[in-house]
Amino acid sequence: MERAVRRTTTLFKHVVCRLSMQMSLREYTAGIIVIGDEILKGQTTDTNSHFLCKHLFTLGVKVKKISVIGDDLEVIAKEVSEFSSKYTHVITSGGIGPTHDDKTFEGVAKAFGDVICPHPEIVELCKQFWGANLSSPKMKLAMIPKSARLEYGVNKKTGEKNKFPLVVVNNVYIFPGVPSLMERSFIALEDLFKNPDAHFYTEEIYVQQDEVSIAPILNEVDEEFKVDVTLGSYPDFHNNYYKVKLMLESSNPEQITKAATALKNKLPNVTKPSKLPIKESGCRMWVSESWVSEPPPPKSIVNYDSQPIVNAAERVYKLVESCSSDDVYGNNVQKAVSVLEECLQKYSLDEICIGFNGGKDCTALLHLYHAVVKRKYPGHQGKLKALYIKSKLPFPEVEKFTQISRDKYHLEMLHFEGRIKDSLGQLKANHPNIKAVIMGTRLTDPYSSHLEAFSMTDADWPQFMRVNPVLHWSYSHVWKFLRDLCLPYCSLYDRGYTSLGSMNNTHPNPLLQYVDEHGVLKYRPAYTLSDPTKERDGRN
Repeated sequence: MERAVRRTTTLFKHVVCRLSMQMSLREYTAGIIVIGDEILKGQTTDTNSHFLCKHLFTLGVKVKKISVIGDDLEVIAKEVSEFSSKYTHVITSGGIGPTHDDKTFEGVAKAFGDVICPHPEIVELCKQFWGANLSSPKMKLAMIPKSARLEYGVNKKTGEKNKFPLVVVNNVYIFPGVPSLMERSFIALEDLFKNPDAHFYTEEIYVQQDEVSIAPILNEVDEEFKVDVTLGSYPDFHNNYYKVKLMLESSNPEQITKAATALKNKLPNVTKPSKLPIKESGCRMWVSESWVSEPPPPKSIVNYDSQPIVNAAERVYKLVESCSSDDVYGNNVQKAVSVLEECLQKYSLDEICIGFNGGKDCTALLHLYHAVVKRKYPGHQGKLKALYIKSKLPFPEVEKFTQISRDKYHLEMLHFEGRIKDSLGQLKANHPNIKAVIMGTRLTDPYSSHLEAFSMTDADWPQFMRVNPVLHWSYSHVWKFLRDLCLPYCSLYDRGYTSLGSMNNTHPNPLLQYVDEHGVLKYRPAYTLSDPTKERDGRN
């Protein structure tokens, strides 16, 4: 009897202990209120809520609701009051400024039965920054709720206190609507939101199969682990490497590992395009004929790098440093890096621009150049100059990809139209400081067999040093580099185009045609082309 009582008492203590531990792990929540008529009218794109959700998650805070409302005093007050009573943190974005429709401060004051009045610290800051007197419209920024407190935050890079404070009322944090200002302010103040008890673990699995085909597996794994693990499935119809991203989230590292293992075991076997068998002939390499005689086999889990540009220098130099003397591909990458390093020794960044038109060769070259610049100038924050010569009838897909690359690689695009010779003349006139142009030319390109790594333009052309890092690369080398490093490339290449020109002289390569099981004519991706000498068979 005593043993039974003792066992029951011990069990009770364990239950109480576990319950007390769970109660001590307080859930931190947040509600986001985006304020502005311009958002509701579609005049401005809201990027702030995405930024906030992403960062709050890493801080252990669960965003429960996002509300987008107009510049209406009563609506702002009502929404703030409701959110404040429900969530640990309330973050507002927008509606603070010098104009008549900036009503967030008034709305927050009204939500708490408060009034607005000039805050002496902000009044002085307005005078310092803008020389504003009390009657100036800019002084409206100093009219904040009477009960507000000011949080300045610290710049994580410099350690300096922010010059302008964030206004906080109770649990409501009032951020500006301009994304750059909001993001800078939030990062400086993110410790205010951190959940000290939270330890979130995540794992991402990238799958090269459509969501419908793997739905039964996802349902099965979710049912088994749903108590401890959240499983999300996110299709991507435009990615070059995967179709679905699976995201596992949990506060329990053991359970998330078990769930991820279960998923990987149940999903079909891994097949990586970057590990295709390659046969070699001289300096050329191509994909084995046996692999491309039929459409590519179904692929499942993809070893995907979601941040290839961030990881550029590390991965490129790791490839260079690990290649063997008989590795043709690795040595060609090594030579390309050496040429770019020599270019940066001879010329400053202001004297260099890189030719970029959205094609595969210059996409690989742009990544190489970015990696070498990051290695040589790790603190460089300026834009790299890129020469873009627009073709007569450019593909919309190429134009879109060029713009995406511009933003991702932080490029200053120098736009020209017309013949290359004329465009270089305009470049010389408009940017006389530029002395070298880095080109993605290969020896197999038309009129290029005589080129060297550093070759001046012909005497009757505008005088530039042409820098040619990838001269000795083969067609397969370009694709191996792009796909091994998970680099984004123009979507036309996945639709059978192997060489891109204008819309009036370019079509899918006929060698990549096949008929699917439904009798529909389709094209394999460009990287499956078996004969590199047929690269331009899609050009008139």
